[in-house]
Amino acid sequence: MTEAVEYDVVVLGGGPAGENIVDRTRAAGLSTALVESELVGGECSYWACVPSKALLRPALARADARRVPGLGAAAAGPLDAEAVFAHRDYWTGSWKDDGQVDWLESIGADVYRGHGRLYGIRKVAVTSPEGEHNVLSARHAVVVATGTRAVIPDVPGLAEARPWTSREATSAQAAPGRLLIVGGSVVAAEMATAWQALGSQVTVLVRGSGLLPRMEPFAGELVAQALREAGAVVRTGVAVESVVRDGSTGPVTVVLEGGEALEADELLMATGRAPRTEDIGLDTVGLASGGWIAVDDSCRVPGIDWLYAVGDVNHRALLTHQGKYQARIAGAVIAARAGGNADGNTPLDTGRWGRHAATADTEALPQAVFTDPEAASVGLTLAEAERAGHRVRAVDYDLGKVSGAGLYADGYRGRARMVVDLDREILLGVTFVGPGAAELLHAATIAVAAQVPVDRLWHAVPAFPTISEIWLRLLETYRG
Repeated sequence: MTEAVEYDVVVLGGGPAGENIVDRTRAAGLSTALVESELVGGECSYWACVPSKALLRPALARADARRVPGLGAAAAGPLDAEAVFAHRDYWTGSWKDDGQVDWLESIGADVYRGHGRLYGIRKVAVTSPEGEHNVLSARHAVVVATGTRAVIPDVPGLAEARPWTSREATSAQAAPGRLLIVGGSVVAAEMATAWQALGSQVTVLVRGSGLLPRMEPFAGELVAQALREAGAVVRTGVAVESVVRDGSTGPVTVVLEGGEALEADELLMATGRAPRTEDIGLDTVGLASGGWIAVDDSCRVPGIDWLYAVGDVNHRALLTHQGKYQARIAGAVIAARAGGNADGNTPLDTGRWGRHAATADTEALPQAVFTDPEAASVGLTLAEAERAGHRVRAVDYDLGKVSGAGLYADGYRGRARMVVDLDREILLGVTFVGPGAAELLHAATIAVAAQVPVDRLWHAVPAFPTISEIWLRLLETYRG
């Protein structure tokens, strides 16, 4: 190893969470190095949120247009798949990270390409693709932001069949004729929506009772109904027993428990995520390799005052926006503990940032699923609130009965629910399902995060005629 290069902060992992840490620490005047083994920008930019939304937006826009009088016939044809893929490729930079690297360098951060590993106290060893070795030493903090990878279950023949993961599903350049999707998660639901719209015959195999199990049950039910109406097959309560592919490029056969065999051209496994911590040197600082990294509400690792973990790797909330939120908090806390700006010109308010905590990870977690219909939720579901011991009431309303929804699209179909804490009369959770529902989410997030009293929500008047009138209808239903 060469002599260590010293920085105030070293960040291991250059996805959205890692980039946001760098942004915050550089804004505080702290010298910062970022280490990335793949593309700067991470999973979200190249194989998840961004390409997924690029594939889904045309599908949802066409579905909406088909429901609008005067547009239905014009939107009846197939999507221009090549144009959709070109749009996706534009937003991923054709899987090149030059723009992201340029931005990091423009704010004064140093980028190290290669595999990084913790190397004892406040040190990270980096091995470049060319075999060059560097040791980076951190005066104040090392931040782990290495994210997650797709899980491939231990099913006989599955690994040899080379299944798709979310990476292949969001970067493919052609629609497979027949696509089998195993799983009921967000990835499964969104990719089923996208590829059915792009011309594949999609079959979704769900081990559990329905899609989107972390949301209110009606969310998965409405999404599954729409998928079936679009021509997809959605089966629940089924499990895969074995998999075999015919040759290197031939069809893949999935055998279900009970012996039924299904054949497809591609198989997407959407069965969960695992932390990318198996070879990052956690053992050199007394932590177990390969597992999730536990942190406190400032995203600091308990017992190691210089080590932080942000984003998916800490398992608090496997969502890009939550990872960025954690990074903003952790970056501010690191800067405050370092005494403000390293150049001494603009000290930070250390009291303010020192008290900052990632409470939204547990109290007001928002998530949006860009299926048709969209599903969006924040906070607790009814079942989660009841399990937590709250005295609650669920207030439901047919979203299609809101005048703004009827004007948005003929035959608008959706549902809304707010979960009210009856003792404090605040909202613990809100769920919307319907076309365009994701744009309703932030208002609900503010209501839950700020613990706005129900009586005060009456004075947040929704404009007429918008879908946001759902708030008035929910409040009216609650008061009876």
